[in-house]
Amino acid sequence: MKIKQAIAKPFLKWAGGKGKLIEQLVNCFPLEITTGQLTKYAEPFIGGGALYFHVAQNYPQIEKFFISDCNQQLVLAYQTIQQNVDDLIDFLRRLQQKYYCFNQDERKDFFYQQRLKFNQNVTGINLEKFSKLWIEQTGLLIFLNRTCFNGLFRVNSKGEFNVPFGDYKNPKICDAENLKLVANLLARTEIRFGDFTSSNNFIDASTFVYFDPPYRPLNKTSSFNSYGKANFNDNEQLRLAEYYQSLNNKNAKLMLSNSDPKNINSDDNFFDDLYRGFQIARIDALRMINSQADKRGAIKEILVVNYHR
Repeated sequence: MKIKQAIAKPFLKWAGGKGKLIEQLVNCFPLEITTGQLTKYAEPFIGGGALYFHVAQNYPQIEKFFISDCNQQLVLAYQTIQQNVDDLIDFLRRLQQKYYCFNQDERKDFFYQQRLKFNQNVTGINLEKFSKLWIEQTGLLIFLNRTCFNGLFRVNSKGEFNVPFGDYKNPKICDAENLKLVANLLARTEIRFGDFTSSNNFIDASTFVYFDPPYRPLNKTSSFNSYGKANFNDNEQLRLAEYYQSLNNKNAKLMLSNSDPKNINSDDNFFDDLYRGFQIARIDALRMINSQADKRGAIKEILVVNYHR
């Protein structure tokens, strides 16, 4: 009997995560990813990292990886797992044991205590030097992600995590096996705190790049791009398109996801104009972060690539 090998999966639930779109995305990969011509992979908006985890475990010819994000707390989590996963697991295990002993009211109080501690820690974080605070902050982030409403990461204008308590029976706060698998992958990955342009020096003609930026809102009520203090507005979308073009000039292979404004307005050509000259496909996705269940469902997203399949 063949034993199924354990695979690393995202350690955070993340709004807009690509876990359910992996098959569609893979079907649109450049052919060169299987022929050995591409040996590097970059994901400048790492988020939950679903596609990164898939590529790192299914394409052995990819030798070097680069991930980055402008969300400091997210980058800190990846760096902490990369550098000291064992202490993080110990911290989470103690946190989980304590949480499971509480009744529901006590759990709620405990959640808000830990949320306050997480927000107070933010200003004391130094990404240039590892410290015990990294362990605590990453542990608190994973704890909040597992116990908050809908598993969202959202901050207010002050950069404070502000998602309320979620009513879950026994959430898995410490997934030690998965964290160790994640650490093994991150050992061969360069991790950066910065915007998407911080990937520039890593990327060349042997690189496959996947961009999954905060999506352009389809309307005012559907906006959810507050992963950091600064919102990713149309000016940022324009700057990203210019960067996409600059990497195309390097002959890198590029793939980019975003919302499709034609879901709401068939005459809205924002992305069709922005990425004119590149291949634009429309794929089916599920919108799951709407607070109203009856407004979650099938929706189109765009996929922009600079190559032919």
